[in-house]
Amino acid sequence: MMTGVNVVQVYYRGSAPAFPHLIGGDVQAMFDGIASGIGHIRAGEVRALAVTTATRLEALPDVPSMGEFVPGYEASGWYGIGAPKNTPAEIVNRLNNEINAALADPRVKARLSDLGLAVVPGSAAEFGKLLADETEKWANVIRAANIKPD
Repeated sequence: MMTGVNVVQVYYRGSAPAFPHLIGGDVQAMFDGIASGIGHIRAGEVRALAVTTATRLEALPDVPSMGEFVPGYEASGWYGIGAPKNTPAEIVNRLNNEINAALADPRVKARLSDLGLAVVPGSAAEFGKLLADETEKWANVIRAANIKPD
């Protein structure tokens, strides 16, 4: 949408069945999560053209970000941990502190980095803001593309 490029989407039931078609040349390009694709990239089976994060990834420093070609482009996948809305604040804070401590462990950080994932520890409030910001961003994309539910 941001570039005006017209592409034909080919839907697969996940990365595992899609990669053989990319490697075999049946499809020309693929958007995929870094953790499932990094092994193929490192093995030289596919060539990474860009990452969709706002900046280059530590695990693939020679691969540019899409924002270097398409200003303002950013589409990151992320993981978070939630709890029911009525969970007491002291439990939320304890969980948050323990999770952030685990993410700060050098072995955990190194393993996640090896998979191409960036660790972004933060507070429950910061995660709530991320959720709100992402919801707004993708709602705008859905409206601009006039996407309707089936």
